[in-house]
Amino acid sequence: MHPPPPAAGVAMDFGQNSLFGYMEDLQELTIIERPVRRSLKTPEEIERLTVDEDLSDIERAVYLLSAGQDIQGTSVIANLPFLMRQNPTETLRRVLPKVREALHVAGVEMQLTAAVAFLTILQEESVSVHTYAHSFLQVILLHLEQRDTGVSNAWLETLLAVIEVLPKETLRHEILNPLVSKAQLSQTVQSRLVSCKILGKLANKFDAHTIKREILPLVKSLCQDVEYEVRSCMCRQLENIAQGIGTELTKNVVLPELIELSRDEGSSVRLAAFETLVNLLDIFDTDDRSQTILPLVKSFCEKSFKADESILISLSFHLGKLCHGLYGILTPDQHLRFLEFYKKLCTLGLQQENGHNLENQIPPQVLEQEKKYTSVRKNCAYNFPAMIVFVDPKNFHMELYSTFFCLCHDPEVPVRYTIAICFYEVSKLLNSGIYLIQKELITLLQDESLEVLDALVEHLPEILELMSTGGESSVQENKLSSLPDLIPALTAAEQRAAASLKWRTHEKLLQKYACLPQIISSDQIYYRFLQRMFTIMMTNNVLPVQKAASRTLCVFLRYNRKQEQRHEVIQKLIEQLGQGKSYWNRLRFLDTCEFIIELFSKSFFCKYFFLPAIELTHDPVANVRMKLCYLLPKVKSTLKIPADKHLLQQLEMCVRKLLCQEKDKDVLAIVKRTVLELDRMEMSMDAFQKKFYEKDLLDQEKEREELLLLEMEQLEKEKQQNDGRPLSDKIFDKKRRDTKTLTQSLPKNIPISVPGPSSSTPSTSKEIKKSKLIRSQSFNNQAFHAKYGNLEKSASKSSTAAYAPSVSGLAKTAVLSLSDDSFRARSASNVPPSYSPNPALPSTSRGTSSTADSKNSGSKDPQPRKAMSKSRKSNP
Repeated sequence: MHPPPPAAGVAMDFGQNSLFGYMEDLQELTIIERPVRRSLKTPEEIERLTVDEDLSDIERAVYLLSAGQDIQGTSVIANLPFLMRQNPTETLRRVLPKVREALHVAGVEMQLTAAVAFLTILQEESVSVHTYAHSFLQVILLHLEQRDTGVSNAWLETLLAVIEVLPKETLRHEILNPLVSKAQLSQTVQSRLVSCKILGKLANKFDAHTIKREILPLVKSLCQDVEYEVRSCMCRQLENIAQGIGTELTKNVVLPELIELSRDEGSSVRLAAFETLVNLLDIFDTDDRSQTILPLVKSFCEKSFKADESILISLSFHLGKLCHGLYGILTPDQHLRFLEFYKKLCTLGLQQENGHNLENQIPPQVLEQEKKYTSVRKNCAYNFPAMIVFVDPKNFHMELYSTFFCLCHDPEVPVRYTIAICFYEVSKLLNSGIYLIQKELITLLQDESLEVLDALVEHLPEILELMSTGGESSVQENKLSSLPDLIPALTAAEQRAAASLKWRTHEKLLQKYACLPQIISSDQIYYRFLQRMFTIMMTNNVLPVQKAASRTLCVFLRYNRKQEQRHEVIQKLIEQLGQGKSYWNRLRFLDTCEFIIELFSKSFFCKYFFLPAIELTHDPVANVRMKLCYLLPKVKSTLKIPADKHLLQQLEMCVRKLLCQEKDKDVLAIVKRTVLELDRMEMSMDAFQKKFYEKDLLDQEKEREELLLLEMEQLEKEKQQNDGRPLSDKIFDKKRRDTKTLTQSLPKNIPISVPGPSSSTPSTSKEIKKSKLIRSQSFNNQAFHAKYGNLEKSASKSSTAAYAPSVSGLAKTAVLSLSDDSFRARSASNVPPSYSPNPALPSTSRGTSSTADSKNSGSKDPQPRKAMSKSRKSNP
């Protein structure tokens, strides 16, 4: 393409100012480019870095380790796992000796690379354990004590992983025996720290007698080391050692050491002792916990406010586990003290308001202290579910509600984020008392931080389900009717996520909104959420967000109880997306068709979306035709023979037209592959077949549920006419849930076509109506009982059913040319140009669905309904 000519009347400006501007730009480019030019290699350097291409991988590795530069040697060591997979014998014989020589003088980068490479070889099991120990273990042990802490830790991690797989004899001779000298006071601090961690790993590899005789003396010596770092490190390994030696030795040997270390002069040692005691609470019996551990814990808690804030952080983090471990031995007074201590930690730092508004006016030490206080409150939020168990959920309102309120309104985002993560656990624990925290749910939904919203949304469907049932498993009246702020909070949360740059939070929110049909009425969804989903699909610029909105809209449509509303949604999907001016909207229509195939029955898709979808074979944009070609196998999987024979003919004509007239080579290649795939598909028949039994059964269940929705609407209107008064959603939902027990006893193989009242006597007709009402009123509860996640299971089960009778001739008849006019003339008889919401949409599929829809198409709602595209004053 050539650049467009300048507009008329606008002359190219080559004046002095313009040239100076160009010169400045060029100078900036030169400055940017200078470092790049300095980094280029000279011919001599390139010659030194060049290796003969004829060398094998092993020979090249040996050459680079012997005569190459450090960067080349590092590259060879990083490639060592690959060489071990390809040729382990030659690698061990020729390359590994060179690696050992290079590591003697290697720098930090090569050492780190070697530690990772050795660990990878162990994990991949390229050689036997015996061979690995013989070839690599001594190299690892030799480089444990490095000056650089990062390098030393890398080799130590590799060694600890090796200890897991080595046999006992190798561990005793190669590691344990040398460890006796490495743990002595005469060795360096680094050596003794490494010894502590190795002892902790070895404790689980030997029997209790060996541990008592050979390992425990070293443990006691290191627990009494003169350096506080060593004492602290050894103290943290006592948990692993206690698990290896058993309860009796732990009580007699480990517990006295922990008691002594808990009184150590070093704060880090005392902290390590406290955390180890908490982790070992389950090992000690009741007497030890009440007589020994409880006094230590009480003393630690009393002194914590006077000590360093880091101790408070650790204490607040372990408080839930501590209260759980001591629960059975606490007196009522002690129980109350621990609870008050927790409450005090939850508000730590909030009472010390100093009135400063600008951070630059606050001293740095005060800011650091406030950060630690925030960490304490965050840990308290993390432990809140454990504290509910500690006080018993029945006492939540009296004991912990005010604390929960403070945590949900905490000024710091990390605290509110943590309590939002725990909200679902709190909801489950409260059970029937979940109504107490409804306002806090609204508060977190309206939180100004999207991080808090993202954490809450993770389990939003489960939380709303618990809210709607009052936390009880028995079916009862929807409890969310007493929470009028829920829908405004949900809509505001979505709008706030949409206005931000965090599209993943917006996508997750839209995905979770698919649970709303089981929470609120279909009218509320229709007037408050459906139009918003359309807007997102047509205006949002992020593809995952658009797809999430499309799928959620399909779920809303799936469980909408009013036929007129369903028809209007279908009409908008076809006209605004499928026939939209923007090709982007037409692409989204094909995405929507894919979701319709996933969520609805085959007959529903064939009736409303089959012909509008294949009509896009005439689309002027190649990308749309290409996407349709990928979708065609799924489209064809919705057909059944012989009921949908005419739709199959339309599909064949479209594919033939694409083969004959497609000019885009990419689309044509996909069409040819699609024809072969359609050729191999077997046809699904109306009657059940053994190989498609599960898929057909699932489709029949979907179709039955769709018909029950139609029956529900019809019966509700008849009841309104008979009673002379409107039936509210609240009463209808209550009666629907009251009949759940009856519906569970109904047979699952309910026939799809239900005989009408005119085909039987009045008494029989009355019985049929009553049976319909029972089944249809309970449909929403039954369909959503296992949460909306069942839709995901349905999607995984409903793959494209293979079938195809006569598409095999498409490739052979590709030379035939079909004009647009002939195809449009034939398809025009099947698809009317407009879809009116008042009469039923055109039926293009099976007689069962069309009968049910045409039966209900004439009935209208008693109250006039405005079009969904119009704005209502009541909407936010």
